[in-house]
Amino acid sequence: MIRALPAALPFLAAGPALAQVAPADVVTPLFAPYSHALAALALWALLLIVLTGLSGHGTPRRRTDSGHPARDYSDPAYRRSRAHLNAVETSGVFVAATVAAILAGGPPFWVNLFAALFMVARIAMAAVHIGTENQMLRSACYVAGVVCTLTLAVMALIGAFVS
Repeated sequence: MIRALPAALPFLAAGPALAQVAPADVVTPLFAPYSHALAALALWALLLIVLTGLSGHGTPRRRTDSGHPARDYSDPAYRRSRAHLNAVETSGVFVAATVAAILAGGPPFWVNLFAALFMVARIAMAAVHIGTENQMLRSACYVAGVVCTLTLAVMALIGAFVS
């Protein structure tokens, strides 16, 4: 399936004729089956924006020499900061695996499902991280997100090399 992608995007090589080709006519049908995965990517961006705002809210009990909240899970400011940093650390992997699975022509149902499940796991993880000190539940949410990302990456590899 990945070999069909360049043929489906003639506007990339159109040069001056680009104005005559309506990219939406080609791109929209090509990516429409992945609408839930694309929505998950957009939702991920919004979640990061929210977590960025929350991470700077409030005053931590103690700070490290670098100015970050000191490690103390009983401190809500530290938990907000860690929820944000953990999401940032996970971003590249999730985005890369999801985009690769889409571009490699992974099965839309499964790509959409695992991208959506990743978002559910990460929203739950952020809520648990910020609202509680329950490390076991937080770890379970993290592992669920990792499993989703790994599955997306495997689908991308299968689509790229097996299909």
